[in-house]
Amino acid sequence: MRHMLSLSFLMCILFVGSCAAIKSSTYDQTVTHWSSYKDVANWMSKNLQYDYNRKIKGWQARTPEQTFKLKSGVCQDGANFARDVLNRISPDYHARIVHIKNSLGPPNHWVTAFTMEGKLYIMDYAAGRKWASLMGVHGPYDSLSGYEEFLQSLHLPNFELGSVRFADY
Repeated sequence: MRHMLSLSFLMCILFVGSCAAIKSSTYDQTVTHWSSYKDVANWMSKNLQYDYNRKIKGWQARTPEQTFKLKSGVCQDGANFARDVLNRISPDYHARIVHIKNSLGPPNHWVTAFTMEGKLYIMDYAAGRKWASLMGVHGPYDSLSGYEEFLQSLHLPNFELGSVRFADY
């Protein structure tokens, strides 16, 4: 009887362990199933948490794989993740990083721009609580100046728009 209980316990542990292994997917395995920017936005809005403990200066983005695995990061991590996935889904998105300079000094902000049907869209799911009104997919815009107008309409704490430009990281 004792042997049967031990064997049952071992089988249960192996089953639970195998389920956990099946559930966890790698970055590459997951994003190959995504087919549009909506899949990226959905994953980021449900999974990506702002990492308030991560302090960086300049462009020091984590790899998309790291961001996927940790499910956390700062704006650079989110922007780098979105750019990579969008360009994997479709090179026609021409996803690029956009740097938003804060005239009041750090923190600055980074987002991802992409094009669809000749229009510009901005994806941002890594702004944190204080700048939550930045989060989402914004657009369509004819150019970055349309997104600048959107930014100027917001009242964000410790933020005054300096400039908005494409950044080639």
